[in-house]
Amino acid sequence: MAVKPSHYEALLAEYSDSRSAIALLKQYRPYLEMIPSMRRPEESVIAIPLPIVRVREGISQAGSGGSPIQAGETVCLPCDVAILMCDPEWKVKMGVEILIYIHRPQEDFSDLLRRWRQTQVWLDKGYEWLMPMRYRHILSEEGENIYPLFVVFPETPERIKRGLKAAGLPFAVQTWEPTEEIEESESLSSGSAPA
Repeated sequence: MAVKPSHYEALLAEYSDSRSAIALLKQYRPYLEMIPSMRRPEESVIAIPLPIVRVREGISQAGSGGSPIQAGETVCLPCDVAILMCDPEWKVKMGVEILIYIHRPQEDFSDLLRRWRQTQVWLDKGYEWLMPMRYRHILSEEGENIYPLFVVFPETPERIKRGLKAAGLPFAVQTWEPTEEIEESESLSSGSAPA
């Protein structure tokens, strides 16, 4: 069984909530230990789906076929969720940033890895986060340390899991339970009537 768009969309929606992002980090203990306060975890983690940054220096994309990015321009990162750490007492962003990459339908190992590499290139010369409205008061400077976490499914091909392991990149396998609403919309869009 292949990874479906609804699998990806469900996890993207799930990890957009800081509580679910914390539950994901529990599957990879070194990252869980980076949360500033385990007594107040929900105030210590900011989850940003499809995050945007403003780059400080221009980036030439000639080598990868893209157009150049000018200094001060905003770009949507190729990760799915950014998890930023925040001091719950002082309400300031900490230096650790964890970027989540959810395996997308039809995506192979090189595509998944390329998203992480592209992010590294874009963030290398300095950046600042475009924070969601409710976090605009938090200083959005770049982090000191950026870490990736890949999320794969039981249906994800084994070569992708082997590739991530061989590259020394952390990943978590997520089982996904479809809801009736999603199953119904998939059966309607494929032309078959719901049972």
